[in-house]
Amino acid sequence: MTLDFEIVAEGLAFPEGPVWMKDGSLIFVEIAAGKITRLAPDGSLRTVAEPGGGPNGLAVGPDGALYCCNNGGFAWTDQDGMLIPGMAAADYEAGRLERIDIETGEVIRLFDSIDGHALSGPNDLVFDADGGFWFTDLGKVRSYGHDHGGLYYARPDTSLVRRAAFGPNMNGVGLSPDGRTVYAALTNDRQIIAMDVTGPGAVGAPALAGFPGRVVHGWAGRTLLDSLAVDAEGHVCVATLLETPGIASVDPASGAITHYDFPDLLTTNICFGGADMRDAWICLSATGRIAKVRWPRAGLELAHYA
Repeated sequence: MTLDFEIVAEGLAFPEGPVWMKDGSLIFVEIAAGKITRLAPDGSLRTVAEPGGGPNGLAVGPDGALYCCNNGGFAWTDQDGMLIPGMAAADYEAGRLERIDIETGEVIRLFDSIDGHALSGPNDLVFDADGGFWFTDLGKVRSYGHDHGGLYYARPDTSLVRRAAFGPNMNGVGLSPDGRTVYAALTNDRQIIAMDVTGPGAVGAPALAGFPGRVVHGWAGRTLLDSLAVDAEGHVCVATLLETPGIASVDPASGAITHYDFPDLLTTNICFGGADMRDAWICLSATGRIAKVRWPRAGLELAHYA
């Protein structure tokens, strides 16, 4: 299925992690440029901060600051005019979580390891109503192998930082409207999984270690998964890559799916906003563009907006 859309920004260095702000602006990362950018309602762009590495997922915390999953950086390839991320950058040092002051651009590294184990490629995050945040670590591709990550939870003051679930290639993350279920997109396994939230940073134990949660929906072939957002009715809207690029809206109760096509092999993110929460911004990352579209359903208003 196709939707009418407009391109609201272009010429970007692999945009991801869009966050709608109540002043009508959109803040997002440009991973390949190592910076955070703000798109004003009049279409102008300005740099918010330059954390370097590979800023990836963004969210606004309860203190009004941005919290950023920084994957540490990729090596990049230009393929027929498309910017494609690959293995760890030559100057990669670590993945990390960062706090960014929106007004001053100050970047503070919160942590880059958990229980003595270094983070590899933090990817996406979502805050809960209590002010803590869930985040994923996608891992890192290297010439000799692939690190595995998982699902983690932290409080902004780092009084609690813990791993909730081990699992390969976890990418997008989101919460159900009631906050009782956390969803993760497994990029290479091509699955959305659901995990029951049992406490701050805790989820139900898996039947088999390394295979957390239950499968909401799976894809065949070369359709890979990226980031996700949840709408007000609880549908999981996940970005799909390569074979069927676009956004798939999945009903977690039935597994029913509606796919919306977008013209970029690496359509990576969706976020909701606007007065009725039916405006959606889609990252067409390989071609460096952001599209805006009216979505069929209202998006879920996130726990903290600024």
